[in-house]
Amino acid sequence: MDKNDPRLLRGKPVQQAILAQVKEELAHETRERPAGRLVSISIGDNPEVAVYIRNQKRVAEQVGLPFDDQFWPADLTQDQAKARLVAMNDDPSILGVILQRPVPDHLHVRSLQGAIHPLKDVEGMNPASIGNLVYNDTALAPCTAAASVELIKATGLDLNGLEVVMIGHSAIVGKPAAFMLMSEGATVTVCHHLTRSVAAHSRRADAVLVAVGIPGFLKADMVKPGAAVIDIGINQVDDGQGGTKIVGDGDTAGLIDVASWVTPVPGGVGLVTSAILMRNALAALRRQRAAGWI
Repeated sequence: MDKNDPRLLRGKPVQQAILAQVKEELAHETRERPAGRLVSISIGDNPEVAVYIRNQKRVAEQVGLPFDDQFWPADLTQDQAKARLVAMNDDPSILGVILQRPVPDHLHVRSLQGAIHPLKDVEGMNPASIGNLVYNDTALAPCTAAASVELIKATGLDLNGLEVVMIGHSAIVGKPAAFMLMSEGATVTVCHHLTRSVAAHSRRADAVLVAVGIPGFLKADMVKPGAAVIDIGINQVDDGQGGTKIVGDGDTAGLIDVASWVTPVPGGVGLVTSAILMRNALAALRRQRAAGWI
């Protein structure tokens, strides 16, 4: 597969466009009053999230936001971790809180996400943030779901009436993406592990999003010619040479011969996700000021 194939819908140009806009608008917002800092919280030893933290820190610096990466001990109790998060809600120097996942097994991640006030929930993971999508309030949407929508927009396809199939119905990606697409006017079908024939649905779609955690799940014969494929999956597999590589939920090499656009993995949705985090931070700043918090 040619890495320069124009059918590969790369995330970098979309990421950079979003970051440039955020940087410009943030400079205007902070001309007289500086913004607070973003706080990244990693609980316990999580070497696998180190790359995410580095990427988040890099894009925060690019738009001009202070970034504070904190590492909390793994033996924190649920109440202790929750109390620390609640205290951050009352700290005016903190603009937004990012809770890195996974957390230690004895902690309930949804409860911790719920402890972050919706106005500081730059990841869009608080149940209230996700619930707002039902009412077409997408300003603080889950970042990966929002990134997927941005990549569909980058194709130039008109979302009004667009037939979209979302494969995967997780609470933080599949369901939020479906609601966001509906708010844009798309006609959305959601498939999951109980769907009798996923291919029967995906073959009629103008755009297919896939987030199931199964390497190469979406094959070329499951999409119609000319469709857009947004691959949200991130899977680590054997590279056949004693190492590992990252692949998506789609068979990219096969899909690219059928679809008009296919997001590469890596280099697609993940890059845009980090930019959405900064866009959410800008939205959080504006909403906190409108509420009289800062």
